[in-house]
Amino acid sequence: MVDNSFVNELASASPTPGGGGASAYCGMLAAALSSMVGELTVGKPRYADVQDECMRCLEDLAARRVRLEQLIAEDAEAFAPLAASYRMPHDTPEEREAKKAVQQAALAGACSVPLEIMEQCAAVIDDCAFMAQKGSRMAVSDAGASAIMAKAALQAASLNIFVNAGSMEDAGAAGEFRNEAHSLIREYGAKADEIYAYVSKEVGA
Repeated sequence: MVDNSFVNELASASPTPGGGGASAYCGMLAAALSSMVGELTVGKPRYADVQDECMRCLEDLAARRVRLEQLIAEDAEAFAPLAASYRMPHDTPEEREAKKAVQQAALAGACSVPLEIMEQCAAVIDDCAFMAQKGSRMAVSDAGASAIMAKAALQAASLNIFVNAGSMEDAGAAGEFRNEAHSLIREYGAKADEIYAYVSKEVGA
């Protein structure tokens, strides 16, 4: 039985969970799918020569799932003060200044969490590459699906960074967040595409 509590909460009018939490959840699914490929690989005589590396990947993927689940909650916590600031009064110059101060203080956290989500998804893509190349051939399509899901999570999380960085008055910090996000997309988006292309060829697409 599928537990739809997160999905139902995501579908509600509540501002959290939102895109960041959904990205982390998608990354968890990608990590879980690659883990399945690994579990179908270990213990099989045909893959004895890669068993140790596969076990290391499985340990890493398990850690990524745990951290991504934590980041769902952390993303909501980071966004809460920003969401609250939108409801602050802004009728007087003092109120407007106070509102702006709260927003600017919250924006860095609202960028930092999705950036870590991206980093976790990038690590999942690294593990996907191993699973696609060296994992069980009977599950190679799942390794490809995992890579594309991780790429989607990577790109989705980046949008939270870009939208929040766009409101930051600290241009240096905003630029750093944007540059890190773009760098991860370039490197790991391309890697995910390579995995997908390889798997597509393997399955005769």
